[in-house]
Order: sequence, then structure tokens, then C-alpha cells
Amino acid sequence: MGQVTAKVTLVSSTVDAEARVAAAGKLCYASDTDNILEQDKDDAEKFIDRVIGMGHMSVIEHANFTFLIEGVSRAMTHQLVRHRVASYSQRSQRYVSHQNFDYVVPPQFEGKTVEVDGQAQDAQQFYRDTMELIGKRYGILQRALGAKGEKSNEDARYVLPNACETKIFVTMNARELWHFLEERLCQRAQWEIRGVAEQMLQQLRQACPAIFNPVGPKCIRQHGCPEGKLTCGKYQEMKQRYGSR
Repeated sequence: MGQVTAKVTLVSSTVDAEARVAAAGKLCYASDTDNILEQDKDDAEKFIDRVIGMGHMSVIEHANFTFLIEGVSRAMTHQLVRHRVASYSQRSQRYVSHQNFDYVVPPQFEGKTVEVDGQAQDAQQFYRDTMELIGKRYGILQRALGAKGEKSNEDARYVLPNACETKIFVTMNARELWHFLEERLCQRAQWEIRGVAEQMLQQLRQACPAIFNPVGPKCIRQHGCPEGKLTCGKYQEMKQRYGSR
């Protein structure tokens, strides 16, 4: 058992994604389609920039991207799978024993203390001790159920915490990735999923800059925070960090 941090890997993506998107978009206006698949790189990038700027986002749905996300908590993936236009494959707590599970530690516990039986304890150490205790009790429950793999895992897992480390494959098209990134790069998103979104954006910008260079939290495209009184108040900082269209 031990503390882990998020690792995101762009496993695969549509071959010549920007050319495919440009071809799909130009097809809508083309009377002659003989050479529609032969897209010049510079022309494709300019076309994509123009259609995204106009808000014509359907054409970018023709590009797909698959990520392997590791070292994240079940709490984080519960948020992730709310994005419905996607495909997910997650490591099972039924088929895989988690007696020695790794876990995510929220950074907000650093420097904090908890009071136990009238004595102050370091919050991070208290948290780690709690994870160790859960791991031990999970093992006890497994053995009480006969330690029969799937048959014991499936009920012993009820005691596992949201902090438990998990791994998940995620496939989204570019339009859904835009939506995911705009929501989860927002400063009001929880720190863990925001960190995953940052890693995804960095790799997407390297793979397909024409499609993903303009992406930022939703305040960038909307020229201001849509959250009203719930705003983080950092719109100008976000513009400087992510740019603006």
C-alpha cells in the first residue's frame, strides 16, 4: 500500500486527425469531392481554426482519442464517467483483489492536524493510518468469505474507500473532449480531475494543436465566467494561462 499520483497516457488517436476533420468540414461545402481526402496541412489547420471559431463543432467529432489513466482515485473516476459520450474500461474491484491497495492523498491535508482522544495528530499520517486499517479489515473480510477470489472480493470491496487507486481506459471524440476539458479545467473543478484534465490537454495539444490549442476552461470561450456568484474570480488569470479566442 502507498500513495500514488495521476499518470495520463495518450494511447492512440485517429490517424491524420486534423486532415480528417478538415475533409469532413469541407465536404459540407464541396461540389467537387474527388480530392476531398487530400488535405494540405496548413490549409487544414486554418480551416479547423475557422470552423471552431464559428462554433461549428460537429466536424471535430470525427477524431477520436484513447487515454490510459492510472494512479487516480475512485472518487475521481466517479466524476469522470459522468461524461456520457465516451467509452470506459475500468479495473474491477470484483475480479482484482485490493488487500494491498494504493491510494490517493488529498493535498489539502498537508499541514493540518486532527484531534484524537484529546491529542493532536498530523492529518496526513492519520489519513494514511486509516487507509492501512481499511486494507487490513478488507483482508479479514475476504478471509471470512473464504478468500475465494471473485466470490470474496465482490462483497469485501464494500469497505474500500473512494481514495482507492484505480486505472481506467477512456475514449472520447474531440468534441466531447472539448466539453470535458472546458468543465474540468475550471478552477471550481476538484483538484484531482483538474490535474488529469491538464495532463490530457498537454498531450492533445502535442498530437493535434489545431483542434486543441484553443481549449481552456469554459470562461475562455464564453469571455467570462458563466457561474455567476460561484465564480472563482480568476478569469483574467485563466485568459493569460490558456489564451483566448
